[in-house]
Amino acid sequence: MKTTDTHRDLFQALSNKIYSSLHQGESMTLQLAAEHQDYLRFNQTRVRQMTQVEQIRLSMRFQSEGRRVAFSLDLTSDLHADTRSVLSLLERAREEIKVLPEDPFLSPIENHGEHHEDHPGTLPPLPELLEAMGFYEKKKLDLAGLYAGGSLLRATTNSQGLYQSFSSDSFFLDYSLFTLNVAGENKAVKGLYAGRSWSTPAFHEEMTTSAAQLPVLGTPSKRLEPGRYRVFFSPKAVDALIGMFSWGGVSYAAYRQGESALQKLMDGEVRLSPHFRLEEDFGLSLTPRFNSLGEITPTSLPIIADGEVENLLISSRTAREYGITGNHADSAEALRSPVMAPGNLASEDILRRLGTGLYLSNLHYLNWSDRFNARFTGMTRYACFWVEDGQIVAPIKDLRFDESLFTLFGSALEAVTDRAEIIMATDTYNQRALGGTKVPGILVDGVRFTL
Repeated sequence: MKTTDTHRDLFQALSNKIYSSLHQGESMTLQLAAEHQDYLRFNQTRVRQMTQVEQIRLSMRFQSEGRRVAFSLDLTSDLHADTRSVLSLLERAREEIKVLPEDPFLSPIENHGEHHEDHPGTLPPLPELLEAMGFYEKKKLDLAGLYAGGSLLRATTNSQGLYQSFSSDSFFLDYSLFTLNVAGENKAVKGLYAGRSWSTPAFHEEMTTSAAQLPVLGTPSKRLEPGRYRVFFSPKAVDALIGMFSWGGVSYAAYRQGESALQKLMDGEVRLSPHFRLEEDFGLSLTPRFNSLGEITPTSLPIIADGEVENLLISSRTAREYGITGNHADSAEALRSPVMAPGNLASEDILRRLGTGLYLSNLHYLNWSDRFNARFTGMTRYACFWVEDGQIVAPIKDLRFDESLFTLFGSALEAVTDRAEIIMATDTYNQRALGGTKVPGILVDGVRFTL
């Protein structure tokens, strides 16, 4: 039996026992986040740490008389022991809920039916993975990174009969290739090989592409003065930019509370480029369609098109508060499966169309600098290059930019590549994350760099 099946059986049995203990007027939702993963850390292309992790996290939402209490705990896989632990938390919840004020916008726990998705994959046998890595150790490549691969399960039940589940087999190798330039400075190329079906030839192709950037990184870095430059953002850099829309941008609650970065766009004071189209598309199958309440989100929901916002994300709580119809967003009202539409800029034409300017592979440390004007700041990172007359000339010293989403995806957006790249989530804080994006690269005429 697969590990995910074992976790699913435990969850169903535990749910049945807990719900049978509820009193009249009480309701409950249980959520499961389980994983069975291999984690390998690499340094100088050698395995420095190898760990197999199996963990099961349970979250409990208990509601009674218009009030709510939430708890979470790690399960042991022993049904009797886990039942005792959850029943103990249930008794604690009954005591704590007595002192809470009534919540006028509390979403009721309802039966939204059953919905199940299973996405099996083909993971690399560890000897095959280690053999592939050993090939690059012999080539003297200096690689540091993390491999994670295995099964993930998310499931939700409630006392009204709801049952939703999502399972996936997947892997990622998040790595950097390091080199010293002529000045003795450390430089690196960032790479990510990820998916559901491992292919050693495809992995070698990814590594070959990354390693091809090392010779130019070995040349002296060019220092640029503050100012505006033409910029090509790679898909990985665009992934970071799209992430800013989830920081209070596409949230309806944030808009109504005057905290949305898209306030001016919503109010018709600015427009974005017709080249920019953003939607929530669960067809990527990287994360569940159901939210923390077990509500099923539409498979596809347009967010921005034709320069305007078509939909903001509206949770059931927000819908109750403002008397509107929700679209089953999760409580954070953030993008869970964002997809940006490709354009018509061919890959072979990127440098020619850029002409003279910056080719940015990665960004980091992004944060709002002026939320009301959708202005944010960040830094260039890893393999970022100065380009002259369509030719890469030199790596650059890191730069800080300060620019608005209204500029990058609006007035200055010149072209979008004809291919979009799926970039899987690589977060492993507390547990391995699900999700990802599908984004193209973008060519922008005039990005403001401050130092």
